[in-house]
Parts: sequence; structure tokens; C-alpha cells
Amino acid sequence: MAFADDLAARRDLDPAWVRDQVGQAQRLPQVSRLMAPAPRGTPKNWAAYRARFIEPVRLRAGQRFWEDHRETLSRAEAEFGVPASLIVGVIGVETLWGQHTGNFRVIDALTTLAFDFPQSHPRASARTEFFRGELEQFLSLTRRTGLDPQTLRGSYAGAMGWPQFMPSSWVKYAIDFDGDGRVDLFNSPADIIGSVAHYFQAFGWQPGMPTHYPVNLSPTADLDTLLAPDILPSFSVASFTAKGALLDGTALEHSGKLALVELENGAAPRSFVAGTDNFYVVTRYNWSSYYAMAVIELGETIQAQMRP
Repeated sequence: MAFADDLAARRDLDPAWVRDQVGQAQRLPQVSRLMAPAPRGTPKNWAAYRARFIEPVRLRAGQRFWEDHRETLSRAEAEFGVPASLIVGVIGVETLWGQHTGNFRVIDALTTLAFDFPQSHPRASARTEFFRGELEQFLSLTRRTGLDPQTLRGSYAGAMGWPQFMPSSWVKYAIDFDGDGRVDLFNSPADIIGSVAHYFQAFGWQPGMPTHYPVNLSPTADLDTLLAPDILPSFSVASFTAKGALLDGTALEHSGKLALVELENGAAPRSFVAGTDNFYVVTRYNWSSYYAMAVIELGETIQAQMRP
């Protein structure tokens, strides 16, 4: 209630309304468990992760979505410079184009994580503050737009709608792309498509730049140095190749920075790609190189199967 009163004062909201909304929230132990970090030593497997998304049911659903919204996707690509394949890929990985948007009440999920975040998490303090901020954004957003905070449902982390925007992302990046005077990420495909494109543009998407290039490693490659920046592009083509990362074709003409992106495959050999600034932009949607590759490859695979 102290949080509610402080929020109401700072956001100029009715204190009784804020208290009522927070007071109706239910603590969800399942949400806390889901947010706990994976056990140490859990192996990552890019091949298995990819197979969850690049599969027949999702590919057919993606083709239908693209065909149904071809004009809107083309308009978003023209306006924001973000490829239709990336927009389609994101929505497909997030919610299977609206089929799985989450069954947790957002108010319950956010309040649980704002006040009962698992203390076993290495960043528990920072994550608690993050979710308190998201709860504040959620209550402010719903009050301003007339949405009912007690009925909206989303993921266990409080992400909402087809593109699974957190409340702060909804406030900053969601747009009215169908021109009806309101933003609807639950029922308006145009708003959903436009908002995803706007999100990537806001994070610095560069039209025409590939997300990544194939790369091979020489036997003497300096992997420690190449992997040190993680997925942040830090090397020119010259410094990248000098450290043993082998490129060919158009990759050698790339004028920006590159990162060596590592993808583990369980017990099998690791995979690598050379990530560009645009690859890094894709990871701003979800801070995972596995996620970014799945989004990119799902969209591109659907595009390759589309009728002209």
C-alpha cells in the first residue's frame, strides 16, 4: 500500500483506485518459481531450440499470417525499414501469431515479481526494481487508456499481446498503425505489425544491413579475444579476420562492426556466426542470441516458402 500511495502521488492517479488495483492482486508462487534461474551447468542446444520454431505447424501458420497481412507488412517495411520477415518471425516465436499470448493475469504476475522476486536469482535486487517499474507503467497505462487492469492476461513475466510487450515497451514503442485512434496489441494485426517494426527502428535497425554472416574459424583463432565482447559488435572486418575468424563473399565488404556469436549444441560442436549491429538490435527484443537466430530463421524460412 505504501508503494501504491507513492505511485499515485508521482503519477497523479487516484490513490483509492491504485490501492484497490494492487489490493486485488494475487500472489502467484508459480510465477516466482518460473523466474528462478536455471540450474548451473544446464547445457544449451541451438539445434534443439531451433527445432521448436522451424517446424511445419508454425511454418504453415506463418504463411497464412503473411498472406492475410501482406499489405500491412509491406507498409511497415517501407515506413520503418524493418524487413517483413523479421516482423513475422518475432510474432511467430513470441505467440504463434496470437495463439498463445499467456494465461496469467498481468496484475498478478507483475505484483508477484515486484514484491516476491526469487532471492536465489543473482540479480534479485535489480529485477525487483525492474518489475516495480513495470507495475507502475502497467497501472498508469491502463488508467490512461481505459483498459481493465484486472482482466488483462499475459506471460508469467507480465508481457502482453501478440508481440509480448512489457508495459514500458507498450508505452514507448506501441503505435496506432490502423488509424482507429487507439493502440491494441491484442486484437489489431496492424497495430501489432507496426509496433514491432517501430520497436526495432527505435533500437537502431539499419535498413539493408544483414543480421549476420557465415563464419569459419582457423585452427589458430583467438577465441578468448573474439568471444570476450559476447554479442556486442566490436571488431572491424580486418581485426576480426586477423584474429582467425574467416569470412568470404559480401561479408568481407561489411563496413560496420562484427561480433563472434557462439551457439552451443549440447554435446555436439558449437556453431558460430558473425553478428552485425542489426543482429544486436534483434537481441534488444530478447537478450538471447538463440532467440535472435530463431526469429531471423523462422521469418526467412517462411518468406522462402511464400507464393510471389
